Amino acid sequence: MNRRYCLTLDLKGDPELIAEYKRYHKKIWPEITASLKSAGIEDAEIYLLGTRMFMILEVDDRFSFDAKAEADRNNPKVREWEELMWNFQQALPQAKPGEKWLLMERIFKLEQ
Repeated sequence: MNRRYCLTLDLKGDPELIAEYKRYHKKIWPEITASLKSAGIEDAEIYLLGTRMFMILEVDDRFSFDAKAEADRNNPKVREWEELMWNFQQALPQAKPGEKWLLMERIFKLEQ
């Protein structure tokens, strides 16, 4: 059974940086795509309004945030990508030191 997670993060309020961030995401590095898929992430989307981003992850039963974080720490290309992306991103006010994307709480779902 697939699960969905929704996360949020802000970009820095500089139109040039936001445009460059978008350009990077039009063609992410193949190593990043591979790391997402190998972690059990079946689909990922990022939406943007102003500086606020919203990411949706569709994951399979293999996925865990802890395992993904550990794999990322051991993958130099993912670390390089994350360091590069941090030039464009800024932590949310409620983030703890070192936190980037924060998990959102679902407060409504239209039942079928």
